[in-house]
Amino acid sequence: MRIVLDTNVLMSGIFFRGPPYWILQAWHEERVQLAVCLEILAEYRQAAVRLSQRYKGIDISSLLDLVAVHSDIVQAVLLPRPVCADRNDDIFLACALAAGTRIIVSGDRHLLAVSDWAGIQVLRPKTFVDEFL
Repeated sequence: MRIVLDTNVLMSGIFFRGPPYWILQAWHEERVQLAVCLEILAEYRQAAVRLSQRYKGIDISSLLDLVAVHSDIVQAVLLPRPVCADRNDDIFLACALAAGTRIIVSGDRHLLAVSDWAGIQVLRPKTFVDEFL
């Protein structure tokens, strides 16, 4: 099963236990496949830089390298119009469309508000774990 992970879910999975961590564990065990685009990888890295400034001594760049190497990298499609109230979240929809996946895992209210747009479900991490893992 191929999914798109919102940045906050990825970062939560790296730093904490719980559903986001279990999703990353499933990815590590090859029970799920991540789909990303260059824009999402860049956002992941920006978030990592912010977190490393906040939590000195923590470097997650090697894990992000693994994400880049062991994920399906697609070229995000151009959406015909903005979809999310926060236009920065549209990249996750564009990536899901390009990857042919129908699941984005996110806790972001803007993405959750457009769940089922173009047949793409936006699921909270716990819901994804409960339904698919």
